[in-house]
Amino acid sequence: MNLASTAPVAARFADPELCSWTTRGTLVLRVERLDRMRLTFTLFYPKPPLLESTIGDHFAQIVSAYGDRTAVICKHQNDRVTYAGLDAKSNALARGLESVGVRTGDRVGVMLGNSMEFSIATYALFKLGAILVPINPSFNATQVVSALTHLEATHMIVSTESNLPRKEPRSNIPILQHLVQDLHKSKLESALVPSLKHIIIVDNSSGRVDISEYRSLTKFSSVTSAAKADEAALPYRDLSPHDVVNIQFTSGTTAMPKAACLTHRSVLNNGSQIGDRMRLTPEDIVCCPPPLFHCFGSVLGYMATATHGSAVVFPTESFNARAALTAVQEERCTALYGVPTMFIEELTLIDDGEVPNEGFGHLRTGIAAGSSVPAALMQRLHKVLNLTELTICYGMTETSPVSAMTTTDDPIDKRINTVGRLMPHVEAKIVNPADRSQILPVGVPGELAVSGYLLMKEYWGDPQRTAESMIADEKGKVWMHSGDEATISPDGYVTITGRIKDLIIRGGENIHPLEIENCILTHAGVMDVSVVGVPDEKYGEVVAAFIIPKEHQDEAAPLTEENIREWVRGRLSNHLVPKYVFNLEHTTIFPKTASGKIQKFKLKEDAIRTLKERNSLS
Repeated sequence: MNLASTAPVAARFADPELCSWTTRGTLVLRVERLDRMRLTFTLFYPKPPLLESTIGDHFAQIVSAYGDRTAVICKHQNDRVTYAGLDAKSNALARGLESVGVRTGDRVGVMLGNSMEFSIATYALFKLGAILVPINPSFNATQVVSALTHLEATHMIVSTESNLPRKEPRSNIPILQHLVQDLHKSKLESALVPSLKHIIIVDNSSGRVDISEYRSLTKFSSVTSAAKADEAALPYRDLSPHDVVNIQFTSGTTAMPKAACLTHRSVLNNGSQIGDRMRLTPEDIVCCPPPLFHCFGSVLGYMATATHGSAVVFPTESFNARAALTAVQEERCTALYGVPTMFIEELTLIDDGEVPNEGFGHLRTGIAAGSSVPAALMQRLHKVLNLTELTICYGMTETSPVSAMTTTDDPIDKRINTVGRLMPHVEAKIVNPADRSQILPVGVPGELAVSGYLLMKEYWGDPQRTAESMIADEKGKVWMHSGDEATISPDGYVTITGRIKDLIIRGGENIHPLEIENCILTHAGVMDVSVVGVPDEKYGEVVAAFIIPKEHQDEAAPLTEENIREWVRGRLSNHLVPKYVFNLEHTTIFPKTASGKIQKFKLKEDAIRTLKERNSLS
């Protein structure tokens, strides 16, 4: 843009009355810099007003308005509870937790699958002012000790078994035996985690695990107060919306997990705004297979529904495609959540006739997050599952988590090619990754940074890594740097082109894995794909594609390495054609984070190791 064309545009943007328009709030373009060559600005939505209350206080308002409506349905437990019931049960548990020493500000580890106990414990802890620390049920003993020690946790709520996707139930007793010197003693003692006072056990083993002899464990059922519902109200606690209420361990796609501290204000408002974008009402029934120990389940799922009086359905403790579809059919769900790999598995069951293609007529909306949704997958979700108003969310644990999201009525191309526009009260800018003080022009790719109410307070006990991610500008405003490469269009839509660390630099050219993945996914024989860069003597890096084929292949057109190369060559530039193609078994599962993101660094390590082995044999 030259100076002549910039001047009138800048004058328009500089007038607040002329630079905003209504979408679902007001999109404001704030001028950051005007020089001879370009105009740069940030975008944010200042409406509607933020909720300035604690989660517990807001929940009380929801209970008052929708107390007789269903709040939580746990299909695998054959259990459901209304908002009034959830309020009473969480009050009773809060009293019980208080009786075993849980105090305001205490960190309480919760290592449970999606369940009624997790649902109740969430509000019990929020009301007490204690800090919920969700722990991935797949963690091993070393990881559990590390998490509890780092946060100096005082209590832990854990199930007798962890039920993980596609695996047999795993007893958690060995983990507890590692954590506690002697489970048979009446007093709990842990040399590894000296701060730990009580372990509260939820028996979900259907008799497979006997805990009767372990006197240092406290049964969940015994902690729940016997107070009647009308006597279970908790005394007033002087809590602030700015208090930390949830510490989430980041899922660690590229590094060791960090403990992000989220507040009542950030979690409550993010959940409320997500529900607004989905147009949730008390009539909606949301099927939520993603885990409660992750922001996807806890904020996009549980908090978004609770702020709107909607019902949330948990099909199983961990993701099971068949159970999710069955839950949708039986409960007449209006919304379905998932990451693309979850949706692919569900559609495959329908395609193969293992789940009847009926009973999905009530679906209208949902959320896809974790990675982009290819056009072919979006079209099938519309056609097969009736998800015509499916929304796309983008964010990170450190931003509570959603910073951008599409709306139910965004054009289909926006829902395929972008992650929508910023949430209300959120600002964003695109900066030069090599010089974060340099804001890039509209449409130019760079690192996405966001600012606003949704930022975490800090990484618990890690000021160095906090300072590396949360950087104040020259005006003192703090920005969370995402590590994602993105662009922002003139009309405010954010497009994520990939992790900056995942970019493949081939002979000086930047290659985005997503472009190649989207191309390969259109091949009829491919179920899933992930593209990484591997070292190359000539080009520095080259493209390697990991392919998971569909189970039933066309014998006349077998899925070979050369077929994949030809497929890409016929649709994309030659430098995007994979040099290496790794054909995997159709039963293969890519290594993923808790939120369903593929851990590309592990695939890259596998590729490098495989290529070294090939070279040593040749």
